[in-house]
Amino acid sequence: MHCSSPKMVCETKIVADEHDAIQGTKKDSIILSSSQMWTSSTPAPNPLEENDVRKDTVLIREFERTDHVEVRRIFYEGIMERIPNTAFRGILQQSQTQFVYALLTLMCFVVTKSLALTCCAPFLLMGARYFYSHKVIHSYLACALHTDMADIEEYYMKPTGSCFWVAVLEGQVVGIVAAQGREDDNTVELRRMSVDSRFRGKGIAKLLGRRVLEFAMHNNYAAVVLGTTAVKMAAHKLYESLGFRRTGGTEDYMLPGMSRSPQERLFFQIRYQRYRLQLREE
Repeated sequence: MHCSSPKMVCETKIVADEHDAIQGTKKDSIILSSSQMWTSSTPAPNPLEENDVRKDTVLIREFERTDHVEVRRIFYEGIMERIPNTAFRGILQQSQTQFVYALLTLMCFVVTKSLALTCCAPFLLMGARYFYSHKVIHSYLACALHTDMADIEEYYMKPTGSCFWVAVLEGQVVGIVAAQGREDDNTVELRRMSVDSRFRGKGIAKLLGRRVLEFAMHNNYAAVVLGTTAVKMAAHKLYESLGFRRTGGTEDYMLPGMSRSPQERLFFQIRYQRYRLQLREE
């Protein structure tokens, strides 16, 4: 199996409220209460609420070697959630596939003349979708876990213009995001954004996204770009709330690790969408 360096961004899990931009540079850590994110001037906490604020504090810092196990876990679990989403939610966005499956179901009745078999056909088709979603996404994971996610320091921390951050809550890594600089068009690609499912709803994804935008501005990049195969609308709403605008995409994207066999083409389709946030004119 041929594995090229994956270009797909991990699906974002949450959407936070819009707030003001935060301050900082690449080498700064950001420490904010999730109830006070993006506030430019934060009053001193009430002593009676100090313990609650401390529990609610989110730290965004650069990746360290000791984070590797937790980072890979969050990435793995986030991608695995795509299996049912792609198999079942995804078909709602694929009118052509719906038509093909309806035609196959009708053909089943014409050939067999059996109402029982015809009623079973949609369930068999959806079962095949789940099987191939599982197969393709596992192949994609194998590629990712043997390329950039195998050596984060080499891929993101050492190259100029790239970085990898983690979100830490109560001493635990709960979210990840990467920025990869592209000198050919002076842009930064937002990659690998994911939040632990147990810590969603705290605005962590937006905080991570803002960190990438901030990094791009401080390093004088012209724009931030990303590509996503996210099925859930929450991811797309998050990108739009950060200022991204959709610039195009394809209805039949080929994930790294796919074989493009006839069976895969019939039972696995995924929509890929590109976004761009222009920071300055060149």
